[in-house]
Amino acid sequence: MKTVSLPNASDDVARLLDEARRDVVVVQLADGSEFILIAVDDFDREIARGRNNPRLMALLESRAAQTASLSLDEAKRRLDL
Repeated sequence: MKTVSLPNASDDVARLLDEARRDVVVVQLADGSEFILIAVDDFDREIARGRNNPRLMALLESRAAQTASLSLDEAKRRLDL
C-alpha cells in the first residue's frame, strides 16, 4: 500500500475526499478505468499490512486447506470437559 500526501488538494479532489468520508466513491476516467476511493481507519490499515505478510498468508492458506474437523463431543472429551 502506498500513501500519497496532498497538502494542496484542488477543490475537486477535496470534494471527492469529503464524499469518501461518508460513502465509497467510484471514480471513472474517460478511458473507462475505474478506481475506488474509500476512507480508511486503523483496522483497514491492519488488514492491508496482514495481506503483505507472507508468513501470515501462508498460515491462513494452510488453515483454509484443512478439511478435518472434530465433533463437539470429541472436543469436549479431548479437553476433559
